[in-house]
Amino acid sequence: MNATNTTLQSQVRARPDHNRLVERAKKITAAELQVYAARTAGSQKANARARKVMPLGVPSSFQAYDPYPIVVRRSEGAFMEDVDGNRYVDYDMGFGALFSGHGNPAVRAAVDVQLGNGTLFVTPCELNAVVAELLGERYGLPMWRFTNSGTEATMDAIRVARGVTGRDKIVKVEGGYHGHHDEVMISMKPPLDKAGPADSPIPVPSTAGVTKAVLGDTIVVPYNDAAALERALSNNDVACFIVEPVMENIGICLPQPGYLQQVREITQRYGTLLIFDEVKTGITAGWAGATGALGVQPDLVALAKSIGGGFPLGAFGGKAEYMDVITQGKVIHLGTYNGNPLVMAAAQAVLSEVCTPAATDDVIARNSRLLAECQSIIDSAGLPAHTVQFGAKGCITWAPQPIRNYRDYKATDFDLAFAQWIHGINRGVLLPPGLDEQWLISMMHSESDAMYYAEVFSDFVSNLTR
Repeated sequence: MNATNTTLQSQVRARPDHNRLVERAKKITAAELQVYAARTAGSQKANARARKVMPLGVPSSFQAYDPYPIVVRRSEGAFMEDVDGNRYVDYDMGFGALFSGHGNPAVRAAVDVQLGNGTLFVTPCELNAVVAELLGERYGLPMWRFTNSGTEATMDAIRVARGVTGRDKIVKVEGGYHGHHDEVMISMKPPLDKAGPADSPIPVPSTAGVTKAVLGDTIVVPYNDAAALERALSNNDVACFIVEPVMENIGICLPQPGYLQQVREITQRYGTLLIFDEVKTGITAGWAGATGALGVQPDLVALAKSIGGGFPLGAFGGKAEYMDVITQGKVIHLGTYNGNPLVMAAAQAVLSEVCTPAATDDVIARNSRLLAECQSIIDSAGLPAHTVQFGAKGCITWAPQPIRNYRDYKATDFDLAFAQWIHGINRGVLLPPGLDEQWLISMMHSESDAMYYAEVFSDFVSNLTR
């Protein structure tokens, strides 16, 4: 199993005073914000222009962050370059969508060939079956349909579950993100003063525009709490439980031993379909995704991001008895761009040529070495932090103990996390700000590219603890 939560070792020296660390982090942040402004004037100008024609100046609200986002003009391999000419090692990799790397030669070659043969047919192409077979081999699920994003994949999987069961209600995890359709735009990052008890959260809409009817059909439970899930299913009226097998909207939050096995048993007992949202874990967790790494088989799985090699592609698959509701016409699944030949060519290259079992294992091992180095730095400094790994992804969580759920995440130290981020981006470490995301080591990160993160982190820790 590729899931590891680095054991917190005995500290080499006494842990620094937390208040002193926070005050030092705030001073680092103040100084680094000035550096950021000086080195990214072009990004600031570009964002100011974009704000006149786009809300927040970005095409997706996830791309907006303080003080303003880096505006990129080119990428290659493991690197990106902004409009000011600053070069970054990209550890974000498209929120985890670029396991193959920027402009992977095999992906590019496949796409170049397909460009000569057409980009959109709106009728099947042979690659549809090829890619579906490749996904089936990895996940052990025989039937697949394609979408254009992870949002569409989770939306359609939920619709299939409702079509199969004839039930309206769904259950999701507090703090979990499953795309931006209404049913799951609930309790993504709820304020705790509105979220209710930890063991029985109150569903909180994450945006205006979610109707009371939709809110009433979505039940929210804490992650890593099988008893709460059983209570939510006890009325036998829930179509599906949609869950990331490993939560990756709050750093990386791993399942406690036995949790997913309990989830599988409970959902089966109540006739509720289990949907694994593997949009983010997908093939980055291992060759067979989190499903294979953790050894629990869902009824339906939703994929996107890295399977497309940088092209917009999602997919959902499942057992034939459930996907047959589409065959029968009971559930309708549509989309002009679904399975278009251009993204199919990219996906075939990713799944068969680039992200092979051996190559995937090599990248995960490289990531393990990076995690070990970062954990060593944390231990030597006695910091209230720890590392977490799941496959090719990793993160530093600013809490002394592993987080088990959203409420634990809310208790972590955002001041320290932001100081680390602003320090890192000024030294060419590109990641989203704060604690929400995690790094991804791609097929095109060399050993030195990967370990550069640890070098910059070591410099930050030296500044933080001096």
